[in-house]
Amino acid sequence: MSAVATATIGSLLLESGLPRAEAQLLVRILLGCERAWLIAHAEETVEPSRRLAAQDWFSRRRAGEPIAYITGEREFFGLALRVTPEVLIPRPETELLVELALGRIPPGGAVLDLGTGSGAVALALAHGRPGLQVTATEVSESALAIARENARRHELAIDFVPGDWFEALGPGLFDLIVSNPPYVASHDPHLEQGDLRFEPRLALAGGEGGMQCIRHIAAGARARIRPGGWLLFEHGYDQSARCMALLGGLGYVEVEDFRDLAGSPRVCAGRCPG
Repeated sequence: MSAVATATIGSLLLESGLPRAEAQLLVRILLGCERAWLIAHAEETVEPSRRLAAQDWFSRRRAGEPIAYITGEREFFGLALRVTPEVLIPRPETELLVELALGRIPPGGAVLDLGTGSGAVALALAHGRPGLQVTATEVSESALAIARENARRHELAIDFVPGDWFEALGPGLFDLIVSNPPYVASHDPHLEQGDLRFEPRLALAGGEGGMQCIRHIAAGARARIRPGGWLLFEHGYDQSARCMALLGGLGYVEVEDFRDLAGSPRVCAGRCPG
């Protein structure tokens, strides 16, 4: 017990067996401190209970578990969100979807987020543009519980609707529909690699070629968007041409695809005529 009691931050990081940046991030979250403080206090003694907790986190990370699931939190568009293995981990590239949506929504407009998961996109829109009427659907009840928890945490009013895509919605039209749907091909080997191994398959696999959900959303949205309104959705790096052709074939206009900060095609947008 004496060895545990006299452990320092520096020795804790050394014994992690992880890349230093990952070990520092986990210890920072565990101790609730900034990186500069962590570095400056390398000789600070760590309480036995916190050392044991850190060792557990290190072990889980060495096994490949995503850091967001270990800590239970991920930041998205400036909002700290609760995440669990029931929801997809919000990713930085999805912030492009939010930015593009915010530039197309009229003040006080009505927005629909399809397949909200943790609520990341819906909450970012509501937070970024107060006064919006935001509706979010989600087929997974466990994911919806996480989204509702995140909305309460940030005191944002979202109308959460349990159900698959459009099926449980009441009557009404939207100025903009947005979605980060499953778009990985169901037999893509990447689903068995890295963080994807731990994330819900329901939120990732989009059928043959990864386009099944995208086709369903693009077709169904035509009857739900006001004339002149927009559809925006995230897609895979190799799906840009197919997504643009799909929207054009369905009668959307001003169809355009946008690249993320890494230069990969990421978000497709189309406007309903009128």
